[in-house]
Amino acid sequence: MTRAETTSRVGYSTVVAAVTAAIAGVLIGVALTATAPVPGVAEPGEVVSVAIPLVRVLLDLSAVATIGLALLPVLVGFDRPKLTEPVLARTRPAAVACAVLWSVTALVSLVLQTAEFRPQADRIGLADVWAYVVQVGAGKALVIVAVLALVLAVLGIMALRHGEKVPAEVRAGLGLLTLLPLPVTGHAADSSYHDYTMVSIELHVMSAVAWTGGLGAMAVLLAANRTLLAHAMPRFSKLATLCLVLAGVTGLFNACVEILLDPTIGFRAGLFTTRYGWLVLLKVACLGAIAVLGANLRWRLMPRIVRHERTALASWATLELVTMGLAFGLAVVLTRSPVT
Repeated sequence: MTRAETTSRVGYSTVVAAVTAAIAGVLIGVALTATAPVPGVAEPGEVVSVAIPLVRVLLDLSAVATIGLALLPVLVGFDRPKLTEPVLARTRPAAVACAVLWSVTALVSLVLQTAEFRPQADRIGLADVWAYVVQVGAGKALVIVAVLALVLAVLGIMALRHGEKVPAEVRAGLGLLTLLPLPVTGHAADSSYHDYTMVSIELHVMSAVAWTGGLGAMAVLLAANRTLLAHAMPRFSKLATLCLVLAGVTGLFNACVEILLDPTIGFRAGLFTTRYGWLVLLKVACLGAIAVLGANLRWRLMPRIVRHERTALASWATLELVTMGLAFGLAVVLTRSPVT
């Protein structure tokens, strides 16, 4: 079996496992937050209610993949093109596909959220979608995301022709910028702590995506290449440590603020007796598991990786990515759930 075949098999199973875990996280979150219909209040159908978080988690995963593939050239370095170019050449078509998927899922989300906004409508037309964009901040955000993701796809197509003459830092930076519009339309957009929560949410999203994307790109594409992995892993470890701290601190801050904003529910009750609190606790559990897995990678596997020794990186990274996928699924539902 060739190295390319091995890498392809590892990559396929890792991607499938992570996506499956993310979908499972959404379904668990939807089940935990399901409520009985309120008589006399028009509500969107169950298909729309479930489809919105499912499509949103696919949007998030396509963003993770796009940014992770853009970060990979930075992690492996630019000083050994004969060694890195065969690997990077394989990533560029995937990066274009992921950016296009990011844009498409943003547009599908726009249609679904329009349907949720107009639950009594039998059909949704372009006029309805446009009205949603004009009236609702989330609609504007989705349009911006769709456009910027298409720009990323265009840059990716240019990279197919010109390689790293299209700077990876520009692609990664634009990808991180594309993450920003959606979080600002969530729970905390109208809170009295608006400025603090917006900064915190943006840092949370960017750190989680960069961390997951970087790990995914290495696990899928570098697991069988010990030379490049030995060069990239120490760089990624520094990024992952920073992202872990940022994601943990900002995630806890956002959850605490959201619970404390409701004066009718105490913090303890909000955390342990509400559906929102249950989702927060599940996300904290995921973060704890990810931290343990990351510590294993950093302290036990990385020294061996640096020495070009054989390790079980693919298995451990897949387990970490599965846990991350579950956390992403729960996070999607969490952003749509009131503190009840």
